[in-house]
Amino acid sequence: MSDTISPELPDAAGEGPLSYAIFQLARAHRGHAAAMLRAMNLHPGQELLLMQLFDHDGLTQAELLERVGLDHSTVSKSLRRMQEAGLLTREPAPHDRRVMVVRLTDAGRALKEPIAGMWRSLEQVSVRDLTPDQVEVFTTCARIIEKAVRDRSRQSPVE
Repeated sequence: MSDTISPELPDAAGEGPLSYAIFQLARAHRGHAAAMLRAMNLHPGQELLLMQLFDHDGLTQAELLERVGLDHSTVSKSLRRMQEAGLLTREPAPHDRRVMVVRLTDAGRALKEPIAGMWRSLEQVSVRDLTPDQVEVFTTCARIIEKAVRDRSRQSPVE
């Protein structure tokens, strides 16, 4: 590895070095991504909603919630901001006026390549000092850890 500087593990995190490393990684990664998103006038998380709509325009708000795994208030606030910015529209579904259908505008669709480019760039930065095998192993491990944490969260919120 290149000369990396890792923050010293606090004593309180001594029994959870992996969890602390994940926290530090997520914070750094999210911070870098947030700066890239700001350059596109987007807030973190909005790109996740847009990416779902790039693939499946016309999803309901509930379907978007399920696909991105964010809470209702976060998605609702993000969609409102994105609608105000002219990136999407929200209209009642013909079959049920209580259901909101979300569709991209031309301005929203125009963000597909810039967002894909952002993810490519973020990936290049992230894997710079890793071999393809390390990337594959890390990705597999990250998904296993994510599943374990999500499964545990569903069983009992905090322990």
